[in-house]
Amino acid sequence: MTLPMSDPTAWATAMNNLGMAPLGIAGQPILPDFDPALGMMTGIPPITPMMPGLGIVPPPIPPDMPVVKEIIHCKSCTLFPPNPNLPPPATRERPPGCKTVFVGGLPENGTEQIIVEVFEQCGEIIAIRKSKKNFCHIRFAEEYMVDKALYLSGYRIRLGSSTDKKDTGRLHVDFAQARDDLYEWECKQRMLAREERHRRRMEEERLRPPSPPPVVHYSDHECSIVAEKLKDDSKFSEAVQTLLTWIERGEVNRRSANNFYSMIQSANSHVRRLVNEKAAHEKDMEEAKEKFKQALSGILIQFEQIVAVYHSASKQKAWDHFTKAQRKNISVWCKQAEEIRNIHNDELMGIRREEEMEMSDDEIEETTETKETEESALVSQAEALKEENDSLRWQLDAYRNEVELLKQEQGKAPREDDPNKEQQLKLLQQALQGMQQHLLKVQEEYKKKEAELEKLKDDKLQVEKMLENLKEKESRTSRLGTSNQDSDYPLEKTMNSSPIKSEREALLVGIISTFLHVHPFGASIEYICSYLQRLDNKICTSDVERLMGRLQHTFKQEMTGVGASLEKRWKFCGFEGLKLT
Repeated sequence: MTLPMSDPTAWATAMNNLGMAPLGIAGQPILPDFDPALGMMTGIPPITPMMPGLGIVPPPIPPDMPVVKEIIHCKSCTLFPPNPNLPPPATRERPPGCKTVFVGGLPENGTEQIIVEVFEQCGEIIAIRKSKKNFCHIRFAEEYMVDKALYLSGYRIRLGSSTDKKDTGRLHVDFAQARDDLYEWECKQRMLAREERHRRRMEEERLRPPSPPPVVHYSDHECSIVAEKLKDDSKFSEAVQTLLTWIERGEVNRRSANNFYSMIQSANSHVRRLVNEKAAHEKDMEEAKEKFKQALSGILIQFEQIVAVYHSASKQKAWDHFTKAQRKNISVWCKQAEEIRNIHNDELMGIRREEEMEMSDDEIEETTETKETEESALVSQAEALKEENDSLRWQLDAYRNEVELLKQEQGKAPREDDPNKEQQLKLLQQALQGMQQHLLKVQEEYKKKEAELEKLKDDKLQVEKMLENLKEKESRTSRLGTSNQDSDYPLEKTMNSSPIKSEREALLVGIISTFLHVHPFGASIEYICSYLQRLDNKICTSDVERLMGRLQHTFKQEMTGVGASLEKRWKFCGFEGLKLT
């Protein structure tokens, strides 16, 4: 074949894709690896006229296969594809809503008619702006047409059969930025935003709860209807809303005041019902909690039984008869069961802690007498220490069992020298020692609390004896006062000279003495008064301070701290003052 061509490589590729042996000008084959039996190059699929998209855009090709383009024949020109081994032509970033392309590398003799003839296959052309410097801008009707036009980038164009340089060129197609495209894209985006806002508004209106029905105006007839509804539990909420609206509107006057009062009284009658309903719901909730706790404890017992089964199966009598796979499964199941058991145990302990916290909150809220509150607090602390002691004993037994199991396993398999087991044994022994020390500390604290409780009981007895003695003295003084007037004067003098002037002050002295005996390092006057004001809100700080100041042999004031932390503290010195007096 002796056809003139400007690019022999592109021509040979195109001839090869058509199933014809490409030849040079001298008749020699250009590509030595051409297979005429297959009608294609090795590794490149043949393009036949029956394939879809032969005109411009070929079908999708796998990414690992080189893209091979075909020759495009037009009326006035021919387009030859680029070398498939070359990299794809570079393009700029695509502008939003781009419908315009830049086409460079046009032949010098190319006309607008030829440009339309080449690019009208990509889609409808709206406008062409051609320059004298061999380039132009083409605006299409749709955005996807730009992608078809970019497919022609890299093609060599030849006008007719001429080989003149003015009739040839290499096309370069790229995205172009046009104000019309940007304007249309912005309009489209605004339209989509309006549609989205309309859709959201319709959705909000659909999900919006319906407006409440209008409330009727007040009249005697409507008032009687609302009064009947207030007595009915099922219609109470509707009637109360109507009553509230009437009151807010200002329908209450002298003539209708009695009617409104009766309706308010009917609404008040529902308070007891609501309280009873709340109490019933709380009772149901407590019962449900108790059932859940019982069910959880039952599940924990079953988990303990399952874990015990695994541990018994791990002993030498039964363990030697299992295969390796069975042993592995049993050990995995044992670990999973222990993890689940620990999780459920933590959950049950958390429920118990919450109940203890609720109980402690209730105890704080209750304002009972000081002696009873202190005794109950100490008893609850003793019970908590007992429970903690029991839990620590259980944990200690569990650690002992694990240590025994590890010792048994080491005795069973002396051949398997695993240093990790020795480390685990040491760690378990250390943990066991720490638990024992903690248990001893808890027991010591428990003993201290019991001793404090006994001391408080003794103090209580002493205070009661002091009160009885004071009452006897008062009765004696009253008897002596009735006998004669001469002895009345020195008695009044002794009573006036006594630092304790009434039974109330004697009670305060006993309570303060008990409180300061529990606080051997002393307490500030504010702390003492806050404790006393739980019993009686009328107690004044200055009165308490004057009373304590009069009893110098019972209470003494000391300064503690340094600098900004300097503080006055009162201490109980009754046992020392008893020796002095």
